[in-house]
Amino acid sequence: MGYEFTLADVAYLTSEDGRQALASVAGRELSTRTRLADIGWARTHFGDHAASLVETVMLRRKAEAKIDGVAAWILTDDAVQQSTPTPVAAHRARRLTGRVVHDVTCSIGAELAQLVGVAETVVGSDLDEVRLGMAAHNVPGAHLLRADALRPVTRGSTVIADPARRTGGRRTHDPAALQPPLPDLLEVYAGRDLAVKCAPGLDFDSLDWQGEVEVVSLDGGVREACLYSPGLSEPGVHRRATVLRSDGTHFDITDAMDDDIPEREPGEWIVDPDGAIVRAGLVRHYAAAHGLWQLDPRIAYLTGDGLPEGVRGFRIVERFKYTEKALRQVLSRLDCGAVEILVRGLDVDPAVLRPRLKLKGSVSLSVVLTRIGRTPEAFVCVPSR
Repeated sequence: MGYEFTLADVAYLTSEDGRQALASVAGRELSTRTRLADIGWARTHFGDHAASLVETVMLRRKAEAKIDGVAAWILTDDAVQQSTPTPVAAHRARRLTGRVVHDVTCSIGAELAQLVGVAETVVGSDLDEVRLGMAAHNVPGAHLLRADALRPVTRGSTVIADPARRTGGRRTHDPAALQPPLPDLLEVYAGRDLAVKCAPGLDFDSLDWQGEVEVVSLDGGVREACLYSPGLSEPGVHRRATVLRSDGTHFDITDAMDDDIPEREPGEWIVDPDGAIVRAGLVRHYAAAHGLWQLDPRIAYLTGDGLPEGVRGFRIVERFKYTEKALRQVLSRLDCGAVEILVRGLDVDPAVLRPRLKLKGSVSLSVVLTRIGRTPEAFVCVPSR
């Protein structure tokens, strides 16, 4: 657990003296090697403020890869961990352009920062006074107030919420164990335009949600799912996968798109779809959009004679019934010395298998292990990049 900030800490850190002190502490290395010495230096120069100063500088450095413009922010460790990455928050904000938006779990303001300048009016509320104080500093363009997310304090606004997904220090996928509980949020804001950020592992089918569920990935990692009420959803769309990249490019796949794909033998390439597509249950829709088909109807691996633009794929060199012995022999014959192992549908741990292959060659290859029908299959491949 990180340092427990107080309102007095926030007041100091946002004062002129605090800003100057933060600049001085930011000039220290604060690495594993120097941290004890740097903390001692901070205590000598700033006394009781040393802990909050050091923690703030360390958290700013930690958050740089996740939140844009965080160099002057005041944060807590828990808030940084749960905060939405800027490209994901900016993507959601675009859907809310021109609206009056109320973030009822605003925390330190990562969502608010992307809404200001896009939404007509931005309101943020939270029960935590310390985080509200931080948000007031971090996002001066938002209107802030202390309020319980389950007690509405605005009318006619579009509501967004990000329930805490940890209970007892452990991550939970139980909708009722979120804080505030997801069923309670949905009941309180029934009939309102509502967007609720959730963990992508949540069982959405159990909610009987009538709007849209969007699963979002960023640079190949699945980041979140978001529930959008019907008023925020595209007509006819109940599932969406959005694939974002840090270079600003993105695409999405929805269940309103065609999912008719052929059943054929493997093509020249194998494609492992982005995790957002798999989590959203839109593998067939993605395949149909790009002229691909499945290796097996129950497995998410796709195959085809070409690759979608910008997608990494695996060109098939050899295909055979999988046994560890057969794989070892093929890789040895191909002079393989390093191998990337991808597995779906088989009980194989790549970390356990790799050293048992005893590779000694000079070529790097990829291996896709899967099941086609009841047969375990191995595909030795050359990756596109």
